[in-house]
Amino acid sequence: MARVAVLGAGSWGTTFAKVLADAGSDVTLWARRPEVARQVQEQRRNADYLPGVTLPDTLCATSDARAALDGADIVALAVPAQSLRENLVGWTDGLPAHATLLSLAKGVELGTLQRMTEVVREVTGAAADRVAVLSGPNLAREIALEQPTATVIACLDHERAVAVQQACTSWYFRPYTNTDVLGCELAGAYKNVIALACGMAVGMGMGENSLASIITRGLAETTRLGVALGAEPATFAGLAGMGDLVATCSSTLSRNRTFGARLGAGESLEQAQLATKGQVAEGVKSCSAITELAARHSVDVPIAAGVHRVCHDGLSVQVLASQLLGRRTKPE
Repeated sequence: MARVAVLGAGSWGTTFAKVLADAGSDVTLWARRPEVARQVQEQRRNADYLPGVTLPDTLCATSDARAALDGADIVALAVPAQSLRENLVGWTDGLPAHATLLSLAKGVELGTLQRMTEVVREVTGAAADRVAVLSGPNLAREIALEQPTATVIACLDHERAVAVQQACTSWYFRPYTNTDVLGCELAGAYKNVIALACGMAVGMGMGENSLASIITRGLAETTRLGVALGAEPATFAGLAGMGDLVATCSSTLSRNRTFGARLGAGESLEQAQLATKGQVAEGVKSCSAITELAARHSVDVPIAAGVHRVCHDGLSVQVLASQLLGRRTKPE
């Protein structure tokens, strides 16, 4: 039985801890707020992030990170992308020397333009083959309600990926393995940006043709940048690529799509933030990092660049739509 520490008790961290417990792993969930840890431990719920969901009796919770990390074989990092580095600095001394470090965050760090596994490696000094990423069509609430889904666990060390796979396989959660960490991770970050664009289209009253077009051209952008960085093209046609993209761009459960829809309906960035109930719409930050990363590699990313201009430069959604539709025609 694997001993797993999940650091971060938001909707996805709590849900993944539930998945692990249901799969038979020995799981401890760390919550920043002691009252959240007590609620999970004593009442079997996390009302702030997963209202109405009963958590397994075997799931332990604590607000003491060192206690959660003690003896862990796998450490799942479930804090927002832009706060991962800060949190890791405080956790590094308590990380077990040989534990697999599994990133659940989907984003690219502002400033450094590093993917989350790169942040983990830099802060902790862990070797690349010890760091893994989980990515796929994994809307937290659906999984917490035990609606079946699949995911990808990517790690340069295939055996570590298999160990994580075994730790979280349950009747409703089916993980596959991959060694393309870069591709899986970039796809997970980029889909949030494309979901913002899809939300904007919904907010403007556009229909399914428009959404399908944004999703497809968004996938082309993601693949183009991924290949330029060294990822495997096939990754973007799989669960971490197309699978996650379709789920996040299509579902009203997606914070990024919800955020984008508010912008498309004419709300300000501050007003749209209220729609996510304090939870992070990662694409708002990642769009800037991805656009800068693409510029460094001379890759054309019109959707990501447009989302950045709407979120941070004051461009209206209506003008962005006109600019995208007015681009020169060319072969697909």
